[in-house]
Amino acid sequence: MELFTIIIRTLVIYFVVLIVFRLMGKREIGQLSIVDFVISLMIAELAVMTIENVEVPISHQLIPMFILMSIQISLAYVSLKSQGLRKLIDGKPSVIIRQGKIDEKEMSKQRYNFDDLMLQLRQKDVQYMSDVEFAILEPSGDLSVIRKDPNPSFDGKPSFLPLPLVLDGEIQYEHLNEIDQNERWLRMELRKLGYDEVKKISFCSLNRDQSFFVDMKDDEVN
Repeated sequence: MELFTIIIRTLVIYFVVLIVFRLMGKREIGQLSIVDFVISLMIAELAVMTIENVEVPISHQLIPMFILMSIQISLAYVSLKSQGLRKLIDGKPSVIIRQGKIDEKEMSKQRYNFDDLMLQLRQKDVQYMSDVEFAILEPSGDLSVIRKDPNPSFDGKPSFLPLPLVLDGEIQYEHLNEIDQNERWLRMELRKLGYDEVKKISFCSLNRDQSFFVDMKDDEVN
């Protein structure tokens, strides 16, 4: 009888966990934030305890799982609206290599050593450090690599990270500083393109050729 109960509970938990993770959204394991990762571990542990503790009603043990799911979904929704909370939950990427120069201070701050760097560069099929223009350590721990342009322009302008200058209607002042520009410059350039209201812009970034990519919010007419 106990064996039959375990089998039934295992099947129930399997489908419950499947539903929970589907409702929590689609993200690769390597792309999980710290909060997502912790909640996933807790749900997995609760699932095991639910199967093992046959004397405890299964309904009592499913409640914490659904509470954790609700927390994760709520935080994900709020973080869509709040950039500050999004940075707090997901963290910020760290630039390890900038314009071909390794930032040892940032590596030390992230407790990231040269062995880690070389390993992840090899995983990105990068043979030589000199081929790397930018390397960004993402909050997930993955390393994003931007290679040097094989046909660089000779206008004398330094390369820059393809960071958003406007995100969900908000100017990204930190990213403007990265390209040595300010809000006044950005607004003037956008007005030249016919975009008078920054708050109506969903995403704006500067392309390699100094042109702008602008995407308006879905409820606005382009």
